[in-house]
Amino acid sequence: MKKALLALAIAAASCGGSGGIGAMSCSLGSSATSAPQAGSPLPAAIVEPYLKIHDGLADDSIDNLRQNAGEIATAASALGAPAMKIDTAALQLAAAADLAQARDRFGALSDAIVTYMKGLKLAAPEGVRTAYCPMAQRPWLQKGDALANPYYGKEMPTCGEFR
Repeated sequence: MKKALLALAIAAASCGGSGGIGAMSCSLGSSATSAPQAGSPLPAAIVEPYLKIHDGLADDSIDNLRQNAGEIATAASALGAPAMKIDTAALQLAAAADLAQARDRFGALSDAIVTYMKGLKLAAPEGVRTAYCPMAQRPWLQKGDALANPYYGKEMPTCGEFR
């Protein structure tokens, strides 16, 4: 028991200094819970599953919605408090019961992501653009030059504009 407490004390003390036994693990832990720097792109761990959800909704599908929304929630929780709204919105999206509810909750997630990007002055990853649907009054991120509206899907795929 004394050896375990001593090891914990050494590890904790080394986090406060420069170097030591636990320094590498301490620096890894702190970077995993920090927001990206201004000017950098939105993390791929959020963008990639988000784009998969977007593509599905634009195609009137919620296949793999839960898995991708869960990946976003996990990635957002690692970014700390500034990304809490993304985490919450992703968890709510993961619980969507049908396509209509998924689209509504995707709007909340998109709002949270766009607000996060603006607040931290983050760039969209290369090839990813922000679009806006005036009918749904919601933004979204997507790849490509042709609009693919996730809020109306196949019914009105080109409703909206790039911003």
